[in-house]
Amino acid sequence: MTPLSKISIALAVFAGATAVAHAETVQNPSWYIMPSIGVSKPDNRFNDGHNAPGVGLRFGKQVSPSWDMQVGGTYSRDHGQSPRYEQGTLGVDGLYMLSRGAVRPFVLVGAGAQRDKIGGSNETSPYISAGFGVQAAVTERLFVQADVRRSAAHLRGTTFNADHSITDSANIGLAYYFDKAPQPVRQAQYVPPPAPVAQAPAPMPVPVPVSPPPPPAPKFERITLSATELFGFDSAQLRSPQPKLDQLASTLVSAGGAETLNIVGYTDRLGSPAYNQKLSQRRADAVKAYLVGKGVTSGRLNAEGKGESNPVVECNNKKRADLITCLEPNRRVEVEQIVIERRVN
Repeated sequence: MTPLSKISIALAVFAGATAVAHAETVQNPSWYIMPSIGVSKPDNRFNDGHNAPGVGLRFGKQVSPSWDMQVGGTYSRDHGQSPRYEQGTLGVDGLYMLSRGAVRPFVLVGAGAQRDKIGGSNETSPYISAGFGVQAAVTERLFVQADVRRSAAHLRGTTFNADHSITDSANIGLAYYFDKAPQPVRQAQYVPPPAPVAQAPAPMPVPVPVSPPPPPAPKFERITLSATELFGFDSAQLRSPQPKLDQLASTLVSAGGAETLNIVGYTDRLGSPAYNQKLSQRRADAVKAYLVGKGVTSGRLNAEGKGESNPVVECNNKKRADLITCLEPNRRVEVEQIVIERRVN
């Protein structure tokens, strides 16, 4: 039994077992890149039966819940004969996924162009291919893919004195998603209030002597202030006007006190984490500077940037303009809620 036959049988058994064992849905609509290594066995008309090692590079994407598309090419050569045989391919594969679990068996069909070369003779021909394989998740953004396939090329010229060729190959690659999979937004469930419990009527109160009321106690008003100011995309410039910040500054100045007010800046997820961290700090500093300009003591204000953490919305829009609009609530500065007590006469 040849090495390619053993690999084919092992993949078939593994795919059949894991298709039932793994039911967890794993879907990531972003593009991924997959370098690979492999071994191929061309027709005897090209070489003397040696297996030809090779490399490959493909780009892929989930195009539907059941299909992946992969575009790329391979290169292999046989060092065991003279003159040396070389083969290169460039094409597109469609992978029908039998599962979207952590381990994903699939069948594939493909088409493209194949270039065969022996010494000074070479010919480029169209080909079609079919095969099967399996993907196995390693991390949220990495997975391994192994497959075996058979390709049939139509030799249009007369260089190799044949009208077609057959190539069997086995490949294994490591794929990397460019973006993380979107997380589902969970909706809070409504819990109805408990039904009221019937109670026995209260007994009639016994009259008591009425004493004069005590003098009224002093009253305190508790005011809770909050302000959230949005920024434009990729900007630390506060929009104008700012009525909430004006009201907050006026209250802090008139109430006095020594309490500290925390100002926290955030960005959306577009851009690098390092850049977003600096942008969020500039946004928090912009709010602090605005309040200081309105008369609030600088020592009472603490500005902090938290980058793209703690998003309030999750967006997966395909068009960049729509994605920027959807992520607008994440570009914000939150002024932490404070409590100011003032005596009311």
